[in-house]
Amino acid sequence: MRAPSPRTRKIAGLSAGPIAVVLAGLLVWQGSTAAFTATTRNSGNSWATGQVALTDDDRGAAGFTVENLVPGSTGTKCIVVTSSSTVPGEVRSYAQNLSSSANGLEDHLMLQIERGSGGTFNDCTGFTPDPGTLPAQSLSTLAKANRDYATGASPWDTTGTRGEQKTYRGTWTFDTTGMTQQQVDALQGSRVSVDLVWELQSDEGPAA
Repeated sequence: MRAPSPRTRKIAGLSAGPIAVVLAGLLVWQGSTAAFTATTRNSGNSWATGQVALTDDDRGAAGFTVENLVPGSTGTKCIVVTSSSTVPGEVRSYAQNLSSSANGLEDHLMLQIERGSGGTFNDCTGFTPDPGTLPAQSLSTLAKANRDYATGASPWDTTGTRGEQKTYRGTWTFDTTGMTQQQVDALQGSRVSVDLVWELQSDEGPAA
């Protein structure tokens, strides 16, 4: 095979430059128009928790402070519980921190808690009970049967509207029914105390 003449080699060399420029231009055009694009945006997503808040109108005072009990003594007090929550939930009541002397007075102090409307702290004027009130039980029974939220009584469903209220009326009686005189006398000088608790827990919401 013959080698290209000098003239042929010169033509070939001159032709390579323009061809390379054209190919480079095609590559640039194809790269800048490789695809059509479009976007849409849903901005500002955020999550914030609701609030649960529960207060009462006792102003830091105990509902029952009774001295010098005698058999058959009884009394009634009311307390208004207010929900300031932004989410629905359920309020339940229970008894905690029962403390007593060794005489067993807690077995003979009967307490009935009614849920309803009307009345204010220490004044049950105008109180109207809701249906389904539980019978009176001894403090010792309440402290065992209704000792926390899971075992709480008198459920009240809140809607998550601030300012919802319920009034609770407590009626206590020093009951010595069926006791001998000796047993009654043994309760002299006894003392018992208990915390009455109202707790609100929010409902579990559906998965989003």
